[in-house]
Amino acid sequence: MEAVEHALVEQLRSAGTNKVLPEPLLKAERLLNRKAQCAICLRFFHAEHTCQNSRELPVVHHKKYICDLPPNHRFPMGKFPKVLQCLLKDQVITDTQVWVPSLASEEMLGSVHAQEYLSNFITGKTDEKEQRRTGFTWSSGLVQRCRYETGGTVLAAQVALQRGLACSTAGGTHHAFPSYGSGFCLLNDLAVAAKHLLTESRIKRRILIVDLDVHQGDGTAFIFKDEPDVFTFSMHCGKNFPLRKQCSDLDISLDDGIEDKEYLSTLQAHLPWLLDTFRPDLVLYDAGVDPHWEDELGRLRLTDQGLFERDQYVLKSVVKKGIPMATVIGGGYSRDIDRLALRHSIVHRAAAKVWKEYVT
Repeated sequence: MEAVEHALVEQLRSAGTNKVLPEPLLKAERLLNRKAQCAICLRFFHAEHTCQNSRELPVVHHKKYICDLPPNHRFPMGKFPKVLQCLLKDQVITDTQVWVPSLASEEMLGSVHAQEYLSNFITGKTDEKEQRRTGFTWSSGLVQRCRYETGGTVLAAQVALQRGLACSTAGGTHHAFPSYGSGFCLLNDLAVAAKHLLTESRIKRRILIVDLDVHQGDGTAFIFKDEPDVFTFSMHCGKNFPLRKQCSDLDISLDDGIEDKEYLSTLQAHLPWLLDTFRPDLVLYDAGVDPHWEDELGRLRLTDQGLFERDQYVLKSVVKKGIPMATVIGGGYSRDIDRLALRHSIVHRAAAKVWKEYVT
């Protein structure tokens, strides 16, 4: 049967690159691609620890996603371990599902970032102006944290290609540009993961980045502006940071104060079309929770239920088509770290439900 499906897929593909395959053949093509990708991933997982025997939703986490910051710093660093803790406490996952990423190598980071910037960042030669732009004072712990976070997104993407779906407990540093960091983002994990997967094998891939953080994914948009195999989709608050926007492949600028219903209907008007026309082989999803009405740096009015419905809609739309998907937590800002961590865990809770319905 596999040989027959492969022949049909190839026949229709050769008839014209713009033809849209019927859904059963699209699923067959994705299954064949995933089988080929699995053989590669099994040998080259970017991981310190894997959970190959688990049949549950893969979750990627490293205890070094965190580093020390000065007292009262605005960035909520403590949220990363607490996301995992609340998932384990509420029995959404068990520790047998937790994959541990390796540190992102300089070579891997260099596929996106300029060598001079990388060298200065890793060795602590960034000046005061550069540090102010990022919001962080340099430390070796900060460098280590960012490299593990980036490695986590790479691993989540690799696992998604094999398993269909995977979620990191960090990631979404979409304001980092090739030669500088900005807005609490020092290394662009989404861009590094996409570049790595485009170049790690001979399999041609198309990657869709769905960025629903309240702030535009300006660094990601800039990095992939001339890359036809990566499509950047950012739906964000138009009057929020960054002041100077970049051009994503598709930007949806939202007015201040939008609530659940209007937000979801806007998303529903664009995502299905993107999936059907771009036909990605992988989706990277930035599930930022800063559109929430309580967020300190957001200007939208989504509720916890609205975020859950958003995440469940994106996950279902992608996974039910047989498209592999990796998620990152994106932005979220609150002094109440416990409430914030619980909010960030919404995407993992939605993913666990979708996993049971469509993947297992």
